[in-house]
Amino acid sequence: MIIRTIAFYNVENLFDIFSNSYAQDDDFTPEGKFAWTQSKYNDHLNKIAHVISKIGKKERKSAPDIVGLAEVENKNVLKDLIRTKALAPYNYGFIHYNSPDARGIDVALLYKKSVFTPTHHSTHPLELYNEKGARIFTRDILAVSGLLDGEEIHFIVNHWPSRREGKKKTRKRREVAALLNKSLIEGFQQHNPKAKIISMGDFNDNAFDTSFKHILKTKGKRKEVSEQDLFNPMEAMYQRGMGTLVFEGKWDLFDQMYFTGTLLYTTKGTFYFVKSYVFNPSYLLYDNGLKPIAPRRSMTKGRYTGGYSDHLPVYLLLKK
Repeated sequence: MIIRTIAFYNVENLFDIFSNSYAQDDDFTPEGKFAWTQSKYNDHLNKIAHVISKIGKKERKSAPDIVGLAEVENKNVLKDLIRTKALAPYNYGFIHYNSPDARGIDVALLYKKSVFTPTHHSTHPLELYNEKGARIFTRDILAVSGLLDGEEIHFIVNHWPSRREGKKKTRKRREVAALLNKSLIEGFQQHNPKAKIISMGDFNDNAFDTSFKHILKTKGKRKEVSEQDLFNPMEAMYQRGMGTLVFEGKWDLFDQMYFTGTLLYTTKGTFYFVKSYVFNPSYLLYDNGLKPIAPRRSMTKGRYTGGYSDHLPVYLLLKK
C-alpha cells in the first residue's frame, strides 16, 4: 500500500529582499514600504517551510509529496525554501514560471524527486481586460504532468483574480480562469479519457460560486460523479463551516482542491482519493477575542507581525 499527500498553500508574499525590474516589488526591499530585511525574509521563509513540513504528518508521518504554492516571487525564493532545515531532508524539486502579475507573485509546484517525475509542464496566461480595454495582468495557471510512483497524474495550480474590487465586479475574471481550467482538463481527457487530474489553488471563490457550479460543473456528492465529471470534496467542508481565510469578517474556503471522477474509482494498483483536509493547528490561528478566529498572518496593515500566512493550507490523501 502506498499513501501520498497532495497539498496547496498560499504562502502570503514570499518575497526576497531584492527589487526586480519586471515587478512592482519595491515595497519588499530594505528601503521599501515594508522595510523588508534579510532577517524578516529568513523568518518568513523558515516559518513557511515548517508549516509545509508538517502538512499531513498526522496521517502518514512525512511531509507532503506534492505541494502547490501561491504568492511566491521567483525561482530564488523557491530554491531558498527547499534548502531550509525543515525541507532539505525531503529533496524537493520545483516547477515555476514567471508570470506578468502586477504584484510580482506567481504559482509553483514542489515535488519530492523520489516519488514524482515530471514529464511535461506549461504556463497559461489569463486574457483579461478592464472596461476601458486595458489588459489586467494577473497570475498564470500552471499545468504539470508526471509520474507519481509510476502512474500518470496531471496537476493544475491556480491563483485566480482577487475580489479586492468587489465580488460582483471581479466575478467574470474568475469565470475566465474557470474556463481555462475547463479547457486544460478537456485537453488531458481528449488524450486519455481516464486521465487523473487534480486542480488546486487559491480560487478566490467558494465551492458554490458560478465559476465552480456553472462553468466547471463540479459536484460534491460522490454518488453523482462519473469518471469524466469533476468532484469537489470542499463542498461538504464549506457547508460544515470550514474555511481557509477570513474575508469581510467570515470564513471562506477559497483554497480548494477538485479532481476528476477517475480518482473516485478504485482499480487495483492505481491511486484513488481517500480524504481532504484543512490544515489548521492552533499555532496557525490568531485569537484576538473576536469571532471568527483568523489565520495568523505574516503582515498586518503593512507591518511584519511574524505570523505565517493569511491562508491555511489544504491537502488530500491518495492511496493505492
